[in-house]
Amino acid sequence: MHSGIQTSQSLASCHALLPTAGTGSRLGGALPKQFQELAGKPMLAYALDAFIQTPEIASIWVGVSPSFIDNSILGSLSSKSSLVQFLPSGGPTRQETVRNTLAAMLKAGVPENDWVLVHDAARPGISPELIQKLINVVTQTDQGGLLAMPLADTLKMADASSAIAGNPNRAIKTISRDHLWQAQTPQMFSLKRLHDAIDEGIRLEADITDEASAMELSGSSPLLIEGATRNFKVTHPADWELMQTILQAST
Repeated sequence: MHSGIQTSQSLASCHALLPTAGTGSRLGGALPKQFQELAGKPMLAYALDAFIQTPEIASIWVGVSPSFIDNSILGSLSSKSSLVQFLPSGGPTRQETVRNTLAAMLKAGVPENDWVLVHDAARPGISPELIQKLINVVTQTDQGGLLAMPLADTLKMADASSAIAGNPNRAIKTISRDHLWQAQTPQMFSLKRLHDAIDEGIRLEADITDEASAMELSGSSPLLIEGATRNFKVTHPADWELMQTILQAST
């Protein structure tokens, strides 16, 4: 884009979307992990606070399981800001929750060319600075993109037959980590284009594990913007303990 020239896309507003309909079964607990208390408040609250504190964010849409929409926890979280809206748009998969919530945003009148930043509620290490870094790069180039980290560890391919009957896995090959990145969130794309890409991916029963993979399937090449190590996804109990230590140290 030439200096001094702004497209209609670069002038579009930015919105956050947080899919929170998952059960968090690998972590365990009475509540889904995104609503469990982590370092003094529900894990979801950290991501909400980061987006609320980002001036570029015009609204925050949270897709919740219909069976959870009346839970009192949501009332306390929605009181954080008038920007936050909880919707019973949760589906059986993450992709369907995102697709349903995007559809609800379009139905509510959010312009189809506005930007949407989809973020995992299980990444409480996100910060306003990282969100703004993503927004600045994407809006300057008018191309969608995501936070990601270049891989630092050596990768090993396991022999699929070696882990039978509880035996340890065996490495059969070392995979070059050159040009490999580990995807994070937020992932930022145009509202209607993202909705249509995910909808098509679901229709084709494609393996779309994040928003970027849906956009890649539609022919796009998303930008990779370097994120931060602390923006990791809390999945297992060890992740929970590490994130709790990080969050307690930063307060």
